[in-house]
Amino acid sequence: MQPLDPRAKWRAILLSTLLLVPGYFALVVGLVSVATEGDGPPPGPFIAFGLSLVPFVFIALAMLSQHPYAAGAVVKAMILTLVVGIPVAGLAGDPATGMVAGIGAGGVVALRAEQEHRYRARALAVAVATIAIFVLVRVLPAVGLLLAACLPFTSIGVADHLVESRGADHEAS
Repeated sequence: MQPLDPRAKWRAILLSTLLLVPGYFALVVGLVSVATEGDGPPPGPFIAFGLSLVPFVFIALAMLSQHPYAAGAVVKAMILTLVVGIPVAGLAGDPATGMVAGIGAGGVVALRAEQEHRYRARALAVAVATIAIFVLVRVLPAVGLLLAACLPFTSIGVADHLVESRGADHEAS
């Protein structure tokens, strides 16, 4: 199997993130509607729409990154999203942090990994993105909520890039 072109990888990350954004913001609207009593819109349709987009986000990420076992990767990504995202959201006390952790954990397995890529580096990148959102939601809530949709897959791509550049540096010396 030939290595994935970096442009193709970043295209997969970009398009999957663009697909994630409407679902993420629909979830935010639904969760805010649940938290506020009164004149808000009904939360059910927004939450249902947001959650229904998540499998398609992982399908797009796996297919566009040419994952050799895309179907299995999508199933693993969905399981990891639930197993990681729900407890992190409960511990953090806000859904944005849980979304970054869960979607990021799913993205680690959905995005095709090359031979030199390490899951440890990807998991560390998702953890750093999760901590950043945890802090931002408390310090600058609007910025934290806006960035939360963009960080999960981007952090994985940056981690892969750093691993690749570090490997190239070692080969050159």
